[in-house]
Amino acid sequence: MNVYEIRVQGHLDRRWSDWFEGLTISYEGDGSTVLRGPLPDEAALHGVLIKVRDLALPLLGVNRMATGAEMRESHEADGGTNSETW
Repeated sequence: MNVYEIRVQGHLDRRWSDWFEGLTISYEGDGSTVLRGPLPDEAALHGVLIKVRDLALPLLGVNRMATGAEMRESHEADGGTNSETW
């Protein structure tokens, strides 16, 4: 399962969290809203993006976040020199 961060312009009320697959809603100082959390597959991601489109929310960005397991694998692959914490 991948963790995604979807940034939209404006502040979206937190009551929309359930409608957005249970993603957490947080606000940034620049006036944007971040929807963040795990989604089971790309189909679920596209479903959330369709909802963003249907609400006419200006999409600012979509990022797949590294999971704890991916960070550990990266850390082990580089011989333990990776400076990222996990």
